Parts: sequence; C-alpha cells; structure tokens
Amino acid sequence: MDNLFLQNRKMSATDWLIDAVIAAGAFGFACLQLTLAVNLLIPDDFMRRLMGIQAMVPSALSLLAIALTTLPLVLRRRAPWPVFAWCLVAWALCQTEMNGISLSVAGPLIALFTVASLRSRAEAAVAAVVAMGVFLFAPAPAEQVRVLTQLTVFQNVALALAAAFAGYALHEHQDRIRASEERALAAERTRETEARRRVEAERVSIAREVHDITAHSLSAVSIQAAAAERLVDRDPAAAKEAIAEVRRTSKSALEEIRAMIGVLRSGEEAAETTPTEGTERLADLVAYLEGAGIEASLSVEGYERAVVPAFIDVALYGIAREAATNIVRHAGATRASIALATEGGVRATLTVEDDGRGLKAAAVPEGHHGLQGMRERARLLQGTFAADRGPAGGTRVTVAIPLIQGDAVQ
Repeated sequence: MDNLFLQNRKMSATDWLIDAVIAAGAFGFACLQLTLAVNLLIPDDFMRRLMGIQAMVPSALSLLAIALTTLPLVLRRRAPWPVFAWCLVAWALCQTEMNGISLSVAGPLIALFTVASLRSRAEAAVAAVVAMGVFLFAPAPAEQVRVLTQLTVFQNVALALAAAFAGYALHEHQDRIRASEERALAAERTRETEARRRVEAERVSIAREVHDITAHSLSAVSIQAAAAERLVDRDPAAAKEAIAEVRRTSKSALEEIRAMIGVLRSGEEAAETTPTEGTERLADLVAYLEGAGIEASLSVEGYERAVVPAFIDVALYGIAREAATNIVRHAGATRASIALATEGGVRATLTVEDDGRGLKAAAVPEGHHGLQGMRERARLLQGTFAADRGPAGGTRVTVAIPLIQGDAVQ
C-alpha cells in the first residue's frame, strides 16, 4: 500500500534508467543555466560590473548545490514526497550561498511534477503551495539587483504552478485510461458470462425436451408391452403386432435422443421437468403478437404433425417463439406471419416474416443472441437457417429441418 514516504510500485530497469537520465539532464540544465543565464540576460560586461553582477563561473560549491537539488530525482517515482522535500530544502539552503542570478529550480520543479502526477489532488495542491511559498520567501542572492530578483521570484512561482498543473493533468489522464481499461475488461467479462449463461440455458431447454420425448416414448412402450403381455396366450398375432409397435416406438425414441444428445456433451445440468411445448401452441404465438398490436396470421395447412418427430416439432416451436419475441421487441412491425409445412415427408419448414425495420445485412448480426440461438438449434438438427430481408421489407426467418437425421440408429 502507498504511504507518504514510499510509492508502492514496481520499478523495472528501464524505469530506473529513465529517472537516472532525467536526473542527469536536470543537473546539466542547471549547470548550463548557472553559467549562461546572467551573461545572456545582460551581455554587456560593463553593465554587469555597474550592477554588481559578475559573470558566473561554476565552482565546486555551486556544482555541489546543483547536485543536491537534482541527483535525488533518481528516486522520484519510488519516494516522491521525500525527494520533493529534499530538493526544495536543499535549494532554499543553497540559494543564500549563490551570487548573482538565482540557483536553478529545475530539480524542485521536476520533484513537484512527480508528486502531482503520482499522488492525490490534495497532496498536489499542498506540494504546489509549499513550493510557491519557498520560492516567494527564500532569501534573495543579490539584494542589490532588486528588479532581477523580483523577476526571478515571479518566474519561479509561475513555473511551480505550471509544474503542479501539468502533473495533475497527467494524473487525471492516467486515471481515465485505467478506468477505460477496467470498463473494457468488465464488459468483456460480462459478455463472456452472458454467453455462458445462454449456452447453459439452451442446454437446459434441450435437456427438458429430451426428458419430454423420453417420458412420452417410454409411456407408449409401457402401454404396448402391457397389451402384448395380456394377448400373448390368447391372441399371439395381436401380441406380435404390439411387440412390433414397441420396437418401432423405442427405435424412434432412440433416434430422436441421439440426434439431440450431442449438445449436452460438455457439462451436466439438472434440467427442470416441465413438459415442453410443440407446434400445437403456435396459436398462442399469434395471440402474443396480436396482443402487442401486430396483425398476425398463421398457416399450418401443409404441416403433417404425425410424420414429424417430436423433438423436431418442439424445436420448430422454439424457433418460432424466439422469432416472435424478436418481432415484438426489436422489429417495430405492424404485420407478421408464421407458416409451417412438411415437404414430401422429407423435411419440415418454418417461415416467420414481418414488415418491420429489417436486418442491416443478410448475415446474422454479431452479438444478436436470439438469432444465434435459432441458428444453432437448426444446425444441431442438421437443418438450415436463414435470416434476411423479406418481400415486405422486414425480416424473414426461414428454417428447414430434415425429418430423418443423418446419424439415426439403424
């Protein structure tokens, strides 16, 4: 945890090198300023002598003073407050020993910038006030040149204020970047969680359908087996027919379960045993659409429910229900139609159309979980799924599922 003295951060070799370069640069800049500042400001030698200012020649004492105010910057990111205090106090103490123009404030300014960029807003404000106070009330090195002294003091105070604002701006920018990254990570986690939830929900739904198919088929087998048991002595022919019916029913159930069980390969889910719904409930979907103010029609004249396996019938209803939900929630439609048919005893087809806003592209939009769920269910049953623009300008969902699955039990 960060405290007032140490910053809890890992420093790589590159970080230490950068801070060492900054400290060396500050030292060199301060030496250059000490040597050239007065000569550049007052180039005439006679005027400098008249004002009592001599050309600055770095001495061992001046170089030591500059080193004390700049070289500790190597530790500025590891210990921002101690480095700031050291640089500022060293500057104030050494300032009185310098003749002519003031000692460079490069070291204290960089330390102030570091405090403002790494610590809180309140700490940045305190550091700025302290630095400006020291710059204002530190003893002047050349009392006889009052104009120069006042100009230097004003310059140092302005630079301190600028350094504090720059450090605080960097701090806020880094906080915004971190917040954006955290929001992006949270959104990614939410998307992954939602995707897993939908997958598990689909597995539960299919498990419920498997349960319903199994219960229906086993009930039929039990009834036929009981009939065969009663008839086996007095009517062997009828008993034989009942046993044949048992075989057909069990074979059909095995085909249906094998066609659906693949989606449950990974993970296990205790499914609720609520009976599933089939296409006999399509009228309820029409009522649902009409209740939402949408004129709806239903066409099932070409659908032979008797030849359609129960799991396909249930899947078609589930797709129709999801399509109807999408129409109500997203399409903004005024009319919709549902058509169900069987084609030559080979496949079952479902078409759901509306006159709403339609899709932006024929492909299923990325992130549209409702369409993805319908497409996945059709794919698992070896069928085809399409969602495109319909004749009325809205969306048309078309599903075709073969009645005989390719991996059926022989």
